[in-house]
Amino acid sequence: MNRRVLAILLVAFFIATVCTLLVVRLLQNQATASKPPATTLVVAAKSNIKLGSILNDDNLTTVEITGTPPKGSILLKDKKSLDGRGVLSDLYEGEPIIENRLAAAGSGGGLAATIPPGMRACAVKVDEVVNVSGFVTPGMRVDVLISGNPPGQQSASQGPVSRTLLQNIQVLSAGTDYQKDAEGKAKTVQVVNLLVTPEQAEILSLASNQVKIQLVLRNPLDTKIATVPGTATGSLFTGQFGAPAKAKRAKKGPPKYLTIEVFNGSKMTEEKFASSGGRQ
Repeated sequence: MNRRVLAILLVAFFIATVCTLLVVRLLQNQATASKPPATTLVVAAKSNIKLGSILNDDNLTTVEITGTPPKGSILLKDKKSLDGRGVLSDLYEGEPIIENRLAAAGSGGGLAATIPPGMRACAVKVDEVVNVSGFVTPGMRVDVLISGNPPGQQSASQGPVSRTLLQNIQVLSAGTDYQKDAEGKAKTVQVVNLLVTPEQAEILSLASNQVKIQLVLRNPLDTKIATVPGTATGSLFTGQFGAPAKAKRAKKGPPKYLTIEVFNGSKMTEEKFASSGGRQ
């Protein structure tokens, strides 16, 4: 066979092979595009579910997720395992249920289920406007400020003192409580539950009975602990803010003695006696 004809046949065979591969690839892409994406049925909230609620068939439903479902979501086949589980944060209608937003199985619901091991929930009474206006809600971070008259004559002369007691404290819940006033009548009190360590719980308990407490909101992403010395009322008028002045203690000089020389024959001795105003 002529070499020229053979070369033409080889080139034609190569071109035909490449064209065949391109056509096959194009058909595969069209088939993939026309095929509907995979979906997964996951468990979701049937209505808005508040923190501390218990999950059951009445507040659960299923939604269809296209593609990969969220990490930690509960599949339809595991729906029964959610019965009796407590909710650690608010869930909204149609939101898939995520495992890390639920309390451990058997721990029940309510505020106690939201407290991590080693931590405590401490209730603090706050100003009505702060709570009712929605400024303090679960999940927010706050600083705890106290103000009052500290013990000590020098500090008291400067008026009430305000200082930051605790910083970057998480709010567990906010609501109302009922307490009795001096006349024995029931009254509503705005209460905020803070997530604290046992040591911080002792500090808050003592402060609640001694001074006025105020909560200050902070950015949840700002976890830096600031150094704040506190401010006295007198500083508002002098403009010199900082730690309240401490009483200066008078420096005690060396004690003064009265020296008496005693002669016993040729022997001389000295006797010293304490004297408030004498000289040596």
